[in-house]
Amino acid sequence: MTIRNRFLSTSHQPVYNESGRPSERYIRYQEEKAIGGIGLAQCGGATGIAPENSYHYGQIDGSDDSVIPYYQELSSRLHKHGAVCTIQLTHGGRRERWDSSNWLPTFAPSSRREPVHRSFPKEMEEFDFERIRQCYADAAVRCREGGIDGVEITFASLTLIEQFLSPAVNHRTDEYGGSLDNRMRFGLEVLSRVRKAVGEDYVVGIRLPGDELLKEGLGHEECVEISRRFATSGLIDYISVVGATPHDYIGTAKIWPSMWLPSAAFLHLASGIKAEVDLPVFHATRIVDLATAERALADGHVDMVGMTRAFISDPHFPRKLQEGRVDDIRQCVGATYCIDRVVAGHDAVCIQNGATGRETTMPHSVPKAEKPKRKVVVVGAGPGGLEAARVSAERGHDVVLFERGEAVGGQTILAGKVAWREPLSGVPRWLESQIKKLGVDLRLGVEADAAMVRAEKPDVVVIATGGRPNPGYFKGAEHCATTWDILSGRVEPGENVLLHDDQGAETGPVAALFLAQRGAKVEVATPERKLAVELGECTFPAHLAELYKAGVVITADHRLMEVYPEGNKLVAVLRNEYAQDMEEERVVDQVVAEHGTVPNDDIYFALKPLSSNLGDVNLLALAANEDYRVTANPEGAFELYRVGDALTSRNIHAAIYDSLRLCKSF
Repeated sequence: MTIRNRFLSTSHQPVYNESGRPSERYIRYQEEKAIGGIGLAQCGGATGIAPENSYHYGQIDGSDDSVIPYYQELSSRLHKHGAVCTIQLTHGGRRERWDSSNWLPTFAPSSRREPVHRSFPKEMEEFDFERIRQCYADAAVRCREGGIDGVEITFASLTLIEQFLSPAVNHRTDEYGGSLDNRMRFGLEVLSRVRKAVGEDYVVGIRLPGDELLKEGLGHEECVEISRRFATSGLIDYISVVGATPHDYIGTAKIWPSMWLPSAAFLHLASGIKAEVDLPVFHATRIVDLATAERALADGHVDMVGMTRAFISDPHFPRKLQEGRVDDIRQCVGATYCIDRVVAGHDAVCIQNGATGRETTMPHSVPKAEKPKRKVVVVGAGPGGLEAARVSAERGHDVVLFERGEAVGGQTILAGKVAWREPLSGVPRWLESQIKKLGVDLRLGVEADAAMVRAEKPDVVVIATGGRPNPGYFKGAEHCATTWDILSGRVEPGENVLLHDDQGAETGPVAALFLAQRGAKVEVATPERKLAVELGECTFPAHLAELYKAGVVITADHRLMEVYPEGNKLVAVLRNEYAQDMEEERVVDQVVAEHGTVPNDDIYFALKPLSSNLGDVNLLALAANEDYRVTANPEGAFELYRVGDALTSRNIHAAIYDSLRLCKSF
């Protein structure tokens, strides 16, 4: 197998497939990376091989021959653009769900429960081993018949074969448990069966941990020895190395890490294995920038560098590099919004790229408008406003962008106020660099009003003014500071602080950590069952780890009902959400309240009666990617739209996607 470059997108499942088959949406998602110049697209993350595999993450079902034509379509589309493709074959073992798909029991080497997926597995018997070995072989043959260039067998992510390898999970006392020889036995049997089925001239690789980072689990030295034995078996062609294992929630946050972990956090593990094996070694874990990728290759740590989330953020990364357009690469910031959504069973989208996963309707390269140039005025330079300005300028229009602050970024400025969240500033930084290159007239330190907007004689006005902090709707809210007050420095932290988080996203935990790092004694109360309920399994563990290390007390299931002064203190009344006749009081120096935002929409309502659409949008048409324009006031001077939190409290991706789907048609 010859690969045109050393860029690799590792197998993952973005929940785009339908009924276990690669959908057109999925194929276009992978095809866009091939168009963008990637060398190897490893597809079919955790493709199922057996009837007991569950498909709650939208995986491909590779367990019967009906998948072959879909493989043929996928491979031909990628080959057309010069990319090589493989499929990852997986049995999840105890990480499957018994209550989805075919409602069959889960299987594992031992019957102990899996902490995250929470299944109680059946301990495998002799006939289970034989059936699953053959399922792997049959699934590999289907890949070959479908024109796929190779298969990768998952020995990582604590799926079935790693469950046999790991002494933390495998408690068998027969020939499949105990010694390393015994724990490796099932994996070698699977590889032998697969190799016999597909032949010697077909690529077979494995994905393996370099260290489980788990007490009583596989350490680095044992992983090196396992790699050495697999490499000398003659059964495999490459090893793809990851770090950590998702045994629990903190392990999940490490194996698929956010910005919480540093760049290339586990590259040393891959390097340690490469030094001991005579096979190509791949690696992917938070390698998101060109300099790190070049170092990993030039210094001989790996043979191919996996930049999976980097290509989610910008599938044209390799092509832009080849064309000398490094500054145009939209670099992944490590928000992990994509993976968090997948783990929750939702489709993967990128926090800053509204086109990813929507290639059938949204452009990665915005085309010039066929219509005459228009004058577009955007008010507000947060992520939504910056994207509106960028897309409008890409269309060839004359764009003015007003921002009342002295810097762009909006709420991302506050979101990055604790050190580990600073990479989020990369979102507005890239957008600002693009609008400057495109010639957008950016006017910082200018709080635009309706008269100023009208003076520009616009054809289109986009209101991206964001929101104002909302403390919530409880008695005595006027006595509270907001998270914005604290993070912006407008209000100094108190000594003893209660923070009430009724939003459930990042802002509450970020503000709580900010307070604690400045010496405050902090308690966070939330009416939800847990703090940060809106955050996914790759993100909330990082927030909780930092808060607990900082000594923050977390109280779930309690809603703030009232705040009143008593002397020089504040009394906060908390009500139990489930036993609602139970209340508790906290006597503190400061109460900080977080309840999202309310739209900052004064300028919108001032301009609304002057617009041709009166601010209206045909939402059915917008959702269908059709002409969404409304003419409600033929005498109006301009079209008027709102995006992001100026419309309603949401998140960065919503603001950026609002702007892309609206402005691509200007």
